[in-house]
Amino acid sequence: MKTTDSPIIIEQEFKRPVEDIWKALTEVGQMKHWFFDNIDGFTPVVGFKTRFVVKNENRIFTHLWEITEVTPYQSITFNWKYAEYPGDAFVTFKLIEEKNRVTLRVTMEIVEDFPTNVPEFKRESCVGGWNYFIKQRLKDFLGR
Repeated sequence: MKTTDSPIIIEQEFKRPVEDIWKALTEVGQMKHWFFDNIDGFTPVVGFKTRFVVKNENRIFTHLWEITEVTPYQSITFNWKYAEYPGDAFVTFKLIEEKNRVTLRVTMEIVEDFPTNVPEFKRESCVGGWNYFIKQRLKDFLGR
């Protein structure tokens, strides 16, 4: 993923109240069910930081998140980095209410290039990951 790439944008519509979706995005107990089960803590306030490890094959990815913007029930933005690799991104979860539905728009914008020799940092891998988390895992979690 490079700064020259266009942002990754994933959208999913939900027929649930915005409060339900916000809780799934911001309450650690719910996040563990659809996002990352090893997040120790999460507080949706600007300046909150967390770190947790994800292993894939023989690679370790220590996620470093910092919340940079929050508008409750509307949007939350994370600065997203990894301890072991260069690269920097911002991920925004935006909730758009329309009649009897809410659209979640996830936008990932790269602000510092990630290594090209790591498979997880290829654009298609990232798009696939966001589709999996939002269109499958979160959708299934909220559909229960």
